Amino acid sequence: LPEPTEDYYTDDLMQKAKDFSDTSIIVLSRSGGEGQDVPLDMKAVIDGTYDPRDEIANGNDNYNYFAGKYDNNGAYDDFDEGESYLELSNTEEAMIEKVCSEFDKVVVVINANNTMELGWVDEYESIGSVILAPGTGAAGMAALGEILNGSVNPSGKTVDTYVYDLKSTPVYNNYGNFLFNNVEDLKAELTEADEAYEGVIPFVNYVENIYVGYKFYETAAEERLINYEERVQYPFGYGLSYTTFTQEMQNFTDNGDTVTVEVAVTNTGDSAGKEVIQLYYTPPYMNGGIEKSSVNLIEFGKTGVLEPGGSEVISFEIAKEDMSAYDSRGLKVENGGYILEAGDYTLSLRSDSHTVLDEETFHVDRDVNYGTDGRKSDHTTAVNQFQDYSAGRVTYLSRTDGFANYNAATAAPGADLYVMDEETKDFVTEKSVAHYDSAKYDNSEDTMPETEADNGVTAADLTGKEYDDPLWEDLLDQLSVEDMINMVNLGGFQTVAVDSVKKTGTLDSDGTSGLNDWYIGVYGTAYPVQLLIAQTWNKELAYRIGEGVGAEYADCRIFGAYAPAMNIHRSAFTGRNFEYYSEDSVLSGHMASNTVNGMSAKGVYAYLKHFALNEQETNRCSLLLTYSDEQAVREIYLKPFEICVKNFNGKSLAVMSSFNFIGDRWSGANANLLNNVLRDEWGFQGMVLSDWNGSYGYQNTDDAVRNGNDAMLGFFAAESNQITNTSPTMVLAMRKAAKNILYTITNSGNYTIEDPNAGKMPEMTKLFIGIDAAVAVVSLGIMALVLVRCSKKRKKATIDVIPTKTEE
Repeated sequence: LPEPTEDYYTDDLMQKAKDFSDTSIIVLSRSGGEGQDVPLDMKAVIDGTYDPRDEIANGNDNYNYFAGKYDNNGAYDDFDEGESYLELSNTEEAMIEKVCSEFDKVVVVINANNTMELGWVDEYESIGSVILAPGTGAAGMAALGEILNGSVNPSGKTVDTYVYDLKSTPVYNNYGNFLFNNVEDLKAELTEADEAYEGVIPFVNYVENIYVGYKFYETAAEERLINYEERVQYPFGYGLSYTTFTQEMQNFTDNGDTVTVEVAVTNTGDSAGKEVIQLYYTPPYMNGGIEKSSVNLIEFGKTGVLEPGGSEVISFEIAKEDMSAYDSRGLKVENGGYILEAGDYTLSLRSDSHTVLDEETFHVDRDVNYGTDGRKSDHTTAVNQFQDYSAGRVTYLSRTDGFANYNAATAAPGADLYVMDEETKDFVTEKSVAHYDSAKYDNSEDTMPETEADNGVTAADLTGKEYDDPLWEDLLDQLSVEDMINMVNLGGFQTVAVDSVKKTGTLDSDGTSGLNDWYIGVYGTAYPVQLLIAQTWNKELAYRIGEGVGAEYADCRIFGAYAPAMNIHRSAFTGRNFEYYSEDSVLSGHMASNTVNGMSAKGVYAYLKHFALNEQETNRCSLLLTYSDEQAVREIYLKPFEICVKNFNGKSLAVMSSFNFIGDRWSGANANLLNNVLRDEWGFQGMVLSDWNGSYGYQNTDDAVRNGNDAMLGFFAAESNQITNTSPTMVLAMRKAAKNILYTITNSGNYTIEDPNAGKMPEMTKLFIGIDAAVAVVSLGIMALVLVRCSKKRKKATIDVIPTKTEE
């Protein structure tokens, strides 16, 4: 934080500033980053002692990569003990005091990708406006000048709740670094088995349940647990304009399975501008029953530019099933499922999550149990897929009796939770690279499929064919086992060429804010971060951004994009909140969905990531066991992905699984997640790719492919990638994975958009051919080395082929 100390602002300097303008602009910046979360205690960072709360697991210094990377700006500590990175430093406080004492007009620009504590702006009468300007990309910051001089009327809204004290949030005590303390034997085995293992086995508890962000604050205020105005500074969905608007609900109709409503917006001020429409629902809640937030975003829209006096009417149709709650505890739905409980439902038009403008109520006469009949949007009925192993022994926040268990639920983990139970320990051990036994998961009744057939079918023949077209079987029969092994293992920024079906080699690339292929050195326009895109609340603009990003990918003949990222802002301290849209699943899902559809229009298949519950960077690669009630899993963390899959209007789509575990199961080898929910319930057709395949002690290609993860984002480098079991069960799993990869590729721009350079070999293709050749040579060496080592007391090793820069 390179802020000059107060003595820099001399009387002469301040006078020159006043001579230039009677308005001062203060800019404060905070950055996030992949691989590290935002520090909770900056004083400890400066002192090199940062270890936020791991008193029980002694000796851990996992956070001290910050040590020595911060220099105080003066002869004093920039931060007092316990102050976080999202608070003002003492140097910044002195600067603000100085500026506000010298100027009567002050504008504050928050150039931060994480939600800061901004209560201090209320303390200075001279601060007349605050503008959020997170990562704006290559050209977006030019808009700041246009907003300041009034030529553009800002129309964005917050996508997170701004609270006065981030330490008071329900998630605070259960975010960060928590390590199991009874797994030394497993840690020793993993250290011996895998050089990439990171040395810890952590956990994180999503104790807040469904009450994330505004859903907690609105409900807690209704239940009189909190004083809303004392806790919340700027609500979710809040934002000012240079003009004023009125909004009114019209023609509300209950259609049985849906409700329809029109919203009339009128510009009642003196400046042209756009306005956001926000619709929320309030469901009936029975004390002690299924958990429900009192306020839930259900739909949103945005007007065009309205001149003073101008109006626009926007229509909405909302499915009632989208207002159902997931009964993970089986209170009314046996085995879990969605239910629309009987009672009054209020649909409210709000200017933000807290301020009601208009509302209508409809009544549901009897419970609608989707656990027996299924929701219309689902392909199979949703039932519990995670609860048995995802909920763990955690006490979850409940609305019962006005959040009577708030203190117990939101406290830091007790000593008992640092002890991994034996059943979990046995399962994690069995699946780890130190103990994984592929043959244990074979089915003796499986029969070997046909391979290396000569059917004369090419990959191009399947372009546009349905997923269940019989021709797929003829194509898959032509694959050899070696073809399949290469397809599932060589998924690093590419899918490999397969001569037997004349499949071309293809390219994939990072990233979430435009083409960013650091691996081969190809870069496109740096678009604004997804946080800023979400703050527009503009679905049409999200689609146009998808088109723009997709066009640049297509120009480079790169049709696979590791984007968008749509995890939830569970905490303000998450290092990658800039890459994620919002604290709300519905807003995130619709903004991502429109972006994905825009990319698809250019032939680009998006990898929806990180699937799922990847809400922190701390320990993300280290067997991170994430515990959550299934209701929260589905309603909060899976919902953005669900919206994207169900609203996708193309044929080529992909998903990237995440590093973390859900309960004791790695997301990249969780058939409940990747098959039962993603494919069976939601109807997803396409490929699933792992996050960066660094092995890390748990990433087994064999385990992943058997459980719905089709390819590994890597280069066949680790011993855990070696597929030595080619049983019928494993070959059938690889055949299925190969089909998913082929279906995605043959329906993408790789096959649907003619290459203007056909006949010429692009430089990127030459580079990847060289990489593949090098990998093949080294892989042969690995295989030989493995054989040698197997003969020497079966000692295991990991061999790095390329630098292990973590993609995601």
